Amino acid sequence: MADQISDAVLDALLTEDPESRVACETMITTGLCLVAGEITTAGYVDIPDIVRRTIREIGYDREDYGFDGDTCGVMVAIDSQSDDIRQGVDHSEEVRSGSSGEQDDLDQQGAGDQGMMFGYACDETDVLMPLPIHLAHRMAQRHAEVRRAGTIPYLRPDGKTQVTFDYEDDRPVRLRTVLVSTQHNDGIDRDTMIRPDLVEHVIRPVIPERFADDDFELIVNPTGRFVVGGPVGDTGLSGRKIIV
Repeated sequence: MADQISDAVLDALLTEDPESRVACETMITTGLCLVAGEITTAGYVDIPDIVRRTIREIGYDREDYGFDGDTCGVMVAIDSQSDDIRQGVDHSEEVRSGSSGEQDDLDQQGAGDQGMMFGYACDETDVLMPLPIHLAHRMAQRHAEVRRAGTIPYLRPDGKTQVTFDYEDDRPVRLRTVLVSTQHNDGIDRDTMIRPDLVEHVIRPVIPERFADDDFELIVNPTGRFVVGGPVGDTGLSGRKIIV
């Protein structure tokens, strides 16, 4: 949720001013969303409205979910980009020292901070992502689709997916494990309702045909219950996710 809120603010500002410089962080917890950062732009956007609209679109639009985009508190603490960072972005160190030789405006720009980049494209899928994470993304997308359509009416917005394959010679050859955790209404049985509904409407429609008959392990809501979710269950912070 936090990442989607920050992304929505960025998208809105770039629509107003393509030259916007946006460092926008979001923290979201029980009853509160805080948006902070440094933004320099010639445009204007209504950040609280963007926050509430994004939260509602995610699905937290009623108080009985424990979090409601219409009633939660929204705090905004935005400053402009500092002059020290600005001068490094306007012109790179090489340009300022006269050693660059670059003529293109974009090549003359510098970086205001450092970042860590990892990962690479591969040919396992047509979206150039590894098959396990691609299927996990598709299951998460399918989960949202069936919830919004009312196909599984007791689902709530929070959820997570994980898919594991066996590999041979650097290629996926066997589906090993599918894990789906989903928030749900109170009083819904995991084994007699949630599990078969997820298999029929979320998991099976996504698994490629060549792996459909694999004897994979299916894990659904391993804690046994997932009624409390979203910002009430876990504080969210943009850019933060456990990575091993």
